[in-house]
Amino acid sequence: MKLVAKRLDVVEPSPTLAITAKANQLKANGIDVVGFGAGEPDFDTPEHIKEAAKKAIDAGKTKYTPVSGTVSLRDAIIHKLQRDNGLKYERNQIIVGTGGKQVLYNFFMAVLNPGDEVIIPAPYWVSYADIVRLAEGIPVIVPTDISSGFKINAEQLSKHITNKTKVFIFNSPSNPTGSAYTRKEVESLVSVLEPKDIIVLSDDIYEKIIYDGLEFVNPAMISTKMKEKTFVVNGVSKAYSMTGWRIGYGAGNAEIVKNMDTMQGQSTSNASSIAQAAAEAALLGDQSPVETMRQAFDVRRKLIVGLLNQIPGIDCRMPEGAFYAFPYLTQVFSLSAFQKLKQSKGESSNSKLFCEILLDQYQVAAVPGSAFGDDQAIRLSYALGEKDIEKGIERIKKMVLDLQ
Repeated sequence: MKLVAKRLDVVEPSPTLAITAKANQLKANGIDVVGFGAGEPDFDTPEHIKEAAKKAIDAGKTKYTPVSGTVSLRDAIIHKLQRDNGLKYERNQIIVGTGGKQVLYNFFMAVLNPGDEVIIPAPYWVSYADIVRLAEGIPVIVPTDISSGFKINAEQLSKHITNKTKVFIFNSPSNPTGSAYTRKEVESLVSVLEPKDIIVLSDDIYEKIIYDGLEFVNPAMISTKMKEKTFVVNGVSKAYSMTGWRIGYGAGNAEIVKNMDTMQGQSTSNASSIAQAAAEAALLGDQSPVETMRQAFDVRRKLIVGLLNQIPGIDCRMPEGAFYAFPYLTQVFSLSAFQKLKQSKGESSNSKLFCEILLDQYQVAAVPGSAFGDDQAIRLSYALGEKDIEKGIERIKKMVLDLQ
């Protein structure tokens, strides 16, 4: 008798979490590891948000809430979406979950039938494809690369739409590449999507971390018709440095939200009542800490990309958003010394082997691009101090030079 359900055959443990755990274990053993793996801000949660949580505890807000979230938090989300995005929603169109990942999971469980196709541009966030598979959908991966700015165009999108296409995933700014779409580029995709019977899942979690004056735009913001076809997912983890608070939210079609509520009601029920009070303060309170963190990330972005591009064989484009660099190492991977290592270890993935050696021998944690659907690159989070960035990139440089 097989003890584990067959559905688990199609998914793998999160590589980002696995690498972060290994790096943390090495640090616990006294080893000086530079961690570029974790996808979370290194800043503390702003003080006024923490104070709101403390007040909620003192006020006895420690009981169950509605599955979809407290009325006051859903109203705060409605206010945020109107204020920042010009999008109007009703309460029955809003759901709060235990992090953005749960909202995404419940969305796909609520909308997909076996065999439904979901178009996912690559490089993509590691969990998209596995969540789709768990919901018995079929991920349709559309590759992009550094030459296209890691962005899908209207022609590519149109070619991959079939009569089985149910959802298109739009993630801007992107994890892992940091690429963000311009309004014109979003309008071009909308010209393909608007006439089709396709739901757009817009993952806006990095909305506030954007650079060089670029305007944030998602498909729902383009037209009323696209708003009706788009389900927006966001949260407080990245913008407000609240990754551990586990609050995400979704906004869209009321029927989808109702069924997500049913799914959530049979799994976790409501998100933490205290974390919901903190998220409300985040969305409605002082927004200046968001800008302070964004400016710090901008300095780090320029630093890490500049240093990476000084290393022979590495090509890294300047990301427009988020806090990730996604350098291409194609020339490094083609070096004879690296190819001999691949053969000796029987490893088929370039980026996985590179990251294993980088951590084991040079004490730098990075995530292989293969985890995101692009084996020519690695992902480096620059959510760490400038001195650590400099030290970590110097170690990467040493590894590359040692291979030459």
